[in-house]
Amino acid sequence: MKTDAEEKEADLFEHYGIVIDKGQELLRIDKFLMNRIENASRTKIQAAALSGNILVNDKPVKPNYRVKPLDRISIVLPYPVKTDELKGENIPLNIMYEDEQVLVVNKPAGMVVHPAYGNYSGTLVNAIVYHFENLPSMGGEFPRPGLVHRIDKDTSGILVLAKDELSMAHLARQFFDHSIERRYWALVWGHMPAAEGTIDTYMGRSLKNRKIMDVYSDEGEGKRAITHYKTLHTFRYTSLVECKLETGRTHQIRVHMKHLGHPIFSDETYGGDKILRGENSGRYRSFVEKCFQAMPRQALHAKTLAFTHPKTGKRLSFESELPEDFKELIDLWNNF
Repeated sequence: MKTDAEEKEADLFEHYGIVIDKGQELLRIDKFLMNRIENASRTKIQAAALSGNILVNDKPVKPNYRVKPLDRISIVLPYPVKTDELKGENIPLNIMYEDEQVLVVNKPAGMVVHPAYGNYSGTLVNAIVYHFENLPSMGGEFPRPGLVHRIDKDTSGILVLAKDELSMAHLARQFFDHSIERRYWALVWGHMPAAEGTIDTYMGRSLKNRKIMDVYSDEGEGKRAITHYKTLHTFRYTSLVECKLETGRTHQIRVHMKHLGHPIFSDETYGGDKILRGENSGRYRSFVEKCFQAMPRQALHAKTLAFTHPKTGKRLSFESELPEDFKELIDLWNNF
């Protein structure tokens, strides 16, 4: 048996490809995959199958399908949040929408989405665990926050989370198929090379600094990353740009803007925290420093999100206002 796992959507779900051995006996696919994939519960496998996330020989199958020799299995599985290791924290949430299957929140800048080394508390997931624990309808039983995408700590905007295994599998598939629509607004240095355009590159970890991402010339050094952009407004030395994600690589928009020579304003990691257009002196320098003080983070906001509801099949669309620091930054450039 051969198995292959590849990173997708910033490590939030993965794609397995499995070719069954010649000597494999007939066995239900849910039982087979439970024994082959680490930490994959039967519930999780069944949810994936019911969501159309398990293909055998390129056709979706049900959990009771019996694997046969030389079958080719393809499966998309979301990584669960280990809520048994998390503590709920009473942190205010800006909830835009909630039902029994999904939760849509507007995350403020400065909040980490998921606990990790150095950030085990104060995260969005900690806040959501507390929210679930205190829902009257839960009766002591609460679902796990199902993350199918993230946004950076210092990026503000909309996130959707699943509240059960089946919904998580449905949403994971939509991200995997790029059918979820995500649009971000960014203030970038300079004026874009065209009013509209597409950035299509390969992205991977930087060879010089593993904490940041870089653009590469071929598939062997990274994974494909596609961003569509449109200029919304130009200022004297900056531009307000809308970016539509087709893929969802780590830091994708930030890296792509830097790659074009137009880093996001105030993005310290990717070089946008210094004067890149205009003279670095006098009144203009004082003005830019005032802008950095108004927004001491990357000027990036996840503004719109649209997806198909995992139960009703209805297309849902959400839009969030720019946060106050972003509005102030735009006002400053608009009046310069």
